[in-house]
Order: sequence, then structure tokens, then C-alpha cells
Amino acid sequence: MLAMHRVLLFVALLLLACAQSGGRFTNTLPSGDAFDVVLARRPGPGDDPPPPTEPFRVTPVAPIEEIRCRIDGAKPPPETGRDAPPELVDVARLDPRVRLDVRYATDRNFLGVPVYPEGRVLLQRPAAEALLRVRARLEPYGFGLLLHDGYRPWRITKLFWEAVPPESRSFVADPSRGSRHNRGCAIDLSLFDLKSGRPLPFPSDYDAFTEAAHPDSNAGTPLARWRRDLLRAAMEAEGFHVNTREWWHFDYESWERYPILDIPFDAVPALP
Repeated sequence: MLAMHRVLLFVALLLLACAQSGGRFTNTLPSGDAFDVVLARRPGPGDDPPPPTEPFRVTPVAPIEEIRCRIDGAKPPPETGRDAPPELVDVARLDPRVRLDVRYATDRNFLGVPVYPEGRVLLQRPAAEALLRVRARLEPYGFGLLLHDGYRPWRITKLFWEAVPPESRSFVADPSRGSRHNRGCAIDLSLFDLKSGRPLPFPSDYDAFTEAAHPDSNAGTPLARWRRDLLRAAMEAEGFHVNTREWWHFDYESWERYPILDIPFDAVPALP
């Protein structure tokens, strides 16, 4: 019994030390307390690096139009047992206080060409409503949500897979299994400053295929890592889970109930 008390005392002291140390957020923290714990770890003022002037790029294995022609007519893999009826909603119409930076609708993405016909961020309604609770959680601390991507038609996942060289495929989804983006249950996002409207720096740029993109990377400034951890804590408090390779990518908890979709953007109603 005495030994047990000593173990419990040691664990309590260890947790207290971690809370005061300014260390990074990890899944060992109680989920209900993680947001407050990360808030308390905010580092002192520091210089943020300037944002990258150019996005991260890969060299496609072939011209994009050639790849588009090659995959024309491809179909998503067959599935069974997906019991949640899709209801994609436009997050910015649901709450205009979020901001959009949909780089796939521009040439400012890793392929250097537009792959979306328009800049919309769509999610299944439960995921969208959970995301807006995250927005409300962060707003009192001066942060807004900057959304980069949500629902992604399966044909774009297929395009990414065929376009990137094999050594970069760990950063894109395998179309033979589909992705959580294809199901409307994944969101790519970062933060902007509510006072200035400026996007805020993180340990890596969005969509950078580097180790600095990992959610536990030591890259970047202490303040940039703190923002990454705060975003993660806020998202996980509302049922999202961070991708193991991308600090900006979060999957909603019920993603496996939804089917893989290949609906073009212009075929999705702009439902609020």
C-alpha cells in the first residue's frame, strides 16, 4: 500500500512538472483539460518568421493534363456498410466568421495548378457544426479559423496519387482506400489573428511535405509550436483527431460511417 501511494505521488508530481514546463501537447493529457493546459503554456513574446513567399512544390511525374486524361473514367472503390447519409454543407455559409484560403482553387499549391473549380470548404453537417464550436472556443483568445480544404472529390485524390513521385506518397491518400476528405469528414486549417486579419505562422507552411509538418515536430519557434498545440487541443475537444503527418489535418470522429464521394463541387448545393 505504501508503495502504491509513492507511485501515485510520483505521477502527480510528474504531471505538475509537465504542466509548468511549457512542453508540447501530447495525448497523455486528459482530453477535457488539454485546452486549458495548453493555454497556460503560452510562451513569452517572440519574433515570428515571415510567411513563406512561395508554397511547397513537388515536380509531377507527368504533365497534369496528361494525368487527368489517363485517369478519366476511373471510379471510387466499392464499399459496404456506410450507414450515414451524406449532407455536405458550406462551412462559410454556415458561419461567415471563418475565413477561406483554398489553395487548390489557385496555382498556389504543391502541384502549381488549380485542381478545384472554385474555393469552397464543404463538410458533413455534424463535422461542420463541431468545427464552429472550435471557432467559438478560440475566438475569446483572439484567434480565427483559416480553412484550407474540406470535402475533396475522389477524382482529385486519384489525381494527387498519380501526380506525386513515389517518395511523396506518404503525404497523399491512397485512392484505392479513399480518404477522409472524400467522405467530407476531414478539414485542413490554420489560424489567423482576429485583430489584424493576418494568417499566423506555424512550424511549417500548410501542405509542406516535410518533417516539420508532423504534429510533434520541434521545428519552428516556441510560439508557432504553441499555436499548433492549441489548435490541436481545441479540435480534439470537439471530436477531431490530428493526422500523424500533418498538423493542419484533422479527421472527424464518425468519418468511417460516411461513403467515399466523387461529387463535383458545382453539383453540391450551397446549403447553409
